Amino acid sequence: MTRHAEAQQVLSDPTVSTDPASPGHPMPAMRPDDPSEEELEIRRRFQAGQFIDMDPPEHSLYRRMLIPEFTVRRVKEMRPAIQEATDLLIDDMLKAGSPADLVDAFGFALPSMVTCALLGVPYADRDFFRARTRKMMDTGVGSSADGIAAAIEVWHYLDKLITEAESEPGDDLIGRLVTARRETGELTHDAMVGMVFLLLIAGHETTANMIPLGVHTLLRHPDQLAALRADPTGWPLAVEELLRYHSIVDWVGFDRVATRDMEIGGQAVRAGEGMFVLGASANRDPRVFDRPDDFDIRRGARNHLAFGYGVHQCLGQNLARAELEIAYRALFDRLPALHVIGDDDDLPFDYDGVVFGTRAFPVGW
Repeated sequence: MTRHAEAQQVLSDPTVSTDPASPGHPMPAMRPDDPSEEELEIRRRFQAGQFIDMDPPEHSLYRRMLIPEFTVRRVKEMRPAIQEATDLLIDDMLKAGSPADLVDAFGFALPSMVTCALLGVPYADRDFFRARTRKMMDTGVGSSADGIAAAIEVWHYLDKLITEAESEPGDDLIGRLVTARRETGELTHDAMVGMVFLLLIAGHETTANMIPLGVHTLLRHPDQLAALRADPTGWPLAVEELLRYHSIVDWVGFDRVATRDMEIGGQAVRAGEGMFVLGASANRDPRVFDRPDDFDIRRGARNHLAFGYGVHQCLGQNLARAELEIAYRALFDRLPALHVIGDDDDLPFDYDGVVFGTRAFPVGW
């Protein structure tokens, strides 16, 4: 689906399934031909709680548990901590001196620090946590031996962290889930590990890639950047436009299968036929967005589909918006001479990645 209205229809229709085990799903669940009992047990434990691939009502159960952690009010309470992490990273950049790789020094580091604080990862463990999550993002969680090994290490780390929280819960997301959910029997230990692992993956690469992409776009539109510096109240709308303009997730998480015969945009779709929603295309639909290929911070494009739509809409969108707004504003306030080093043609944009971004972004100031 490439149009905005049809994308919304597919993503909100309760008879359209996101479960990769559903017959006809375009991304069927991977299964070994002849798994051993040990392999089956490992797979069962690792996949528990991965609610992104679940349909209601099972998906609704997990989502209901997490909604209180990502409300506008909760994220507002987190903003001082996000600002503190942002300032600390910029302090480190200034101490190290120009130039720097914005991906490594800031783009990946900020969501890592915010996620650690959200989950309750002890400060002493953050280097381990950051190194493993970076390896997962660089190599692909399940697409290389290194990525798989790093994912398993993180899974075991979260397994241990949640086990400790079950005995002594803290004032963090894991502690609150343990207190409010485990005691009611709604959530198994493995499902909690899988849920937290999913939050980690979903919240890292997207925000980490959007930060340097947004900086690049604003530097390439100096008149609009100047307007934001003159009137910082425009940053929230600028973030929305950057999300629409880049649409870095595109089809990831937008794979579906029809469970009944239906019609979408005048096209017949039969039960069992798979579908992909192309978010980047829908976000440049001229029927919805005037001059869709232009970058315009005054557009007010909050109806974009960068976070999806319907029951699977991104839970962490309020947190992502806050991180991006704080990050962009602080970078351009504290590094007024921030600039790209080299030509755009030399930047290693990851056009083949499941999430669009750049693996390095050299900047000076």
